[in-house]
Amino acid sequence: MLQTRFFEYLELEKNYSSHTITAYQNDLGSFTEFLKMEFGEEDLRRVEYRHIRSWIVTLVESGLSNNSINRKISSLKAFYRFLQKTRELEISPLAKHRALKVSRKLQVPFSEDEVTRALYAEAGEGFEALRNKLMVELFYSTGIRRSELINIRLKDIDLGNSLLKVTGKGNKERYIPLLPLVKTSVEAYLPERKEVENADSQGFLFLTKKGVKTYDSLVYRTINNYFRGISSKLKQSPHILRHSFATHLLNQGAHLNAVKELLGHSSLAATQVYTHNSMAELNKVHLKAHPRNRKKGSR
Repeated sequence: MLQTRFFEYLELEKNYSSHTITAYQNDLGSFTEFLKMEFGEEDLRRVEYRHIRSWIVTLVESGLSNNSINRKISSLKAFYRFLQKTRELEISPLAKHRALKVSRKLQVPFSEDEVTRALYAEAGEGFEALRNKLMVELFYSTGIRRSELINIRLKDIDLGNSLLKVTGKGNKERYIPLLPLVKTSVEAYLPERKEVENADSQGFLFLTKKGVKTYDSLVYRTINNYFRGISSKLKQSPHILRHSFATHLLNQGAHLNAVKELLGHSSLAATQVYTHNSMAELNKVHLKAHPRNRKKGSR
């Protein structure tokens, strides 16, 4: 079956996570069901753009956001690219499709003060306390994604050279320097990790107290709990820490290309979203420092 082959391709060749593959399965399943109910068609190779346009209209009328609809169409695009790659199809029915317009919501990063207070808060002792502190430090000092943190293995850490190997999207590897403070936290955590390690640990750096690989919701709760009493921001997540990492680097004068490489982005366009907050900081400095904006009495 075409869809089964596609999902195997995502898992084995693209190295997508089970969470991502499930999202693709849901999107394709939803479209397949719509196609069958509305048009009596079950062969996805015979789909025309009018079928997809009709599905989009149905999704809009159901109240789904443009952003969510674009994500579903993105799943279809990936499927039809796969059919072209395997020569099941010559032209994708989505070849000329344009994504629906979305209003980009600017995510507010943590301030440097908020991050500092979180990192210097009393962490406690023992395995979980040291693990959770290390999670926060790694997110903020490296800007890695949640999935990347979860999949770090012991062999990916080179303490001698202060380097961390990260495997990102599309199985692409990159190396990120480890700050001295983070190295110290890793060295403090490893003996505690050894105490809970078992046959199911599989060499992963971050484990649960039962010794198995950690998971998405646990990591999210950890970050949320760390910042709950420190920040009043509505969203307190691993991604906001990644956002903070990029914004704070740019505020301090880091080159956009360097931040792009650290984040593991394939293009500058993806990194430029973080320049909005750094531009706001730059505007403050500009208004405060420029001679034409100073009061006459301050000259």
